Amino acid sequence: MTLRVAVVGGGPAGSSAAETLAKAGIETYLLERKLDNAKPCGGAIPLCMVDEFDLPPEIIDRRVRKMKMISPSNIEVNIGSTLKPDEYIGMCRREVLDGFLRDRAAKLGAKLINGTMYKLELPQADSDPYTLHYTEHRPDGLVGDDRTLQVDLVIGADGANSRVAKAIDAGGYNYAIAFQERIRIPDDKMAYYEDLAEMYVGNDVSPDFYAWVFPKYDHVAVGTGTMRVNQAKIKSLQAGIRKRAAKRIEGGEIIKVEAHPIPEHPRPRRVVGRVALVGDAAGTVTKSSGEGIYFAAKSARMCAETIVALSQAGQRIPTEADLKTYIKRWDKEYGTTYLVLDILQRVFYRTDATREAFVEMCADIDVQKLTFDSYLYKTVVPANPLAQLKITAKTVGSLLRGSALSPTRTW
Repeated sequence: MTLRVAVVGGGPAGSSAAETLAKAGIETYLLERKLDNAKPCGGAIPLCMVDEFDLPPEIIDRRVRKMKMISPSNIEVNIGSTLKPDEYIGMCRREVLDGFLRDRAAKLGAKLINGTMYKLELPQADSDPYTLHYTEHRPDGLVGDDRTLQVDLVIGADGANSRVAKAIDAGGYNYAIAFQERIRIPDDKMAYYEDLAEMYVGNDVSPDFYAWVFPKYDHVAVGTGTMRVNQAKIKSLQAGIRKRAAKRIEGGEIIKVEAHPIPEHPRPRRVVGRVALVGDAAGTVTKSSGEGIYFAAKSARMCAETIVALSQAGQRIPTEADLKTYIKRWDKEYGTTYLVLDILQRVFYRTDATREAFVEMCADIDVQKLTFDSYLYKTVVPANPLAQLKITAKTVGSLLRGSALSPTRTW
């Protein structure tokens, strides 16, 4: 027998899973509803992803080596001096990145299906297949026929509004809303953002997250995010970031407006039966930074590698217990990272006073180095004892000045 796996969703998560499975000779189907999808996204990826996922230079629009953290009172802190000449944060457009990863998976043997899954039929017995019901999309853009596909395993990589997750009753999660405008600005303004990105904090741009101006190929992405409870305020928050960045984007033309949900924590159940969730469908976006691309691709690759190993390269059907090995590996490797970033968001994004303290703390060179090394390589590089003590003292001092440690405060 040959194991049959359907991957629903052709973003970085789905494509990375499909690529790994196809390389191992497993019969893989990659289902994507929109092959030219330009998903709303800041588009930042860490340096380690470029090498780890073998991304060619043309995928990266901009190599950001400098960042500005801008406080509620518009105090600017420049960070990036600790970066080495060959280190950078990659900025990409999702339509370019996703298309590359998806096409590579197809070239390696994954069967690419342009269609929308509307129902996942669960098996009646342990040995029965899963049946995907989907609507085919034709090359001319018209909707085609309804079709079915039977497989042994399903990987749900279909985003925050995952139909796969709903089908297996994976449970809900809180999510944030990101709103972004792509703005083409004059050449002299674009030159300012050649290798620089900006992050703004303050109640005027977000009560619980941050706003950004990220450079892309020929435009900047200007956006903000906030928890779902503040969804009605999103347009006024977007007006806030446009006002704060007004002089730097003056004369710009909005070429695209986009919005999307961002998961705030993992789903209660990420593996049910022979179905595994990865990426946004599983809830792998980090708190504080809102980073999702790398962790989506990484979780999917880890899931697929688990399937390859425990299926003996497709010669047996993995069980639910087998698939849960991927969850255990993921939580062991990244659980601490998610916990720390969750605490940082809860502490520093609460009030303008704590945000001022946060930006002040970012001015410290040791804090910058630890932060960049952790982001670029996804490993917390231990500082020497004296530097670690200094960072701890700096953090406590900033918290006290921001009144974050008030005895009346509840988190």
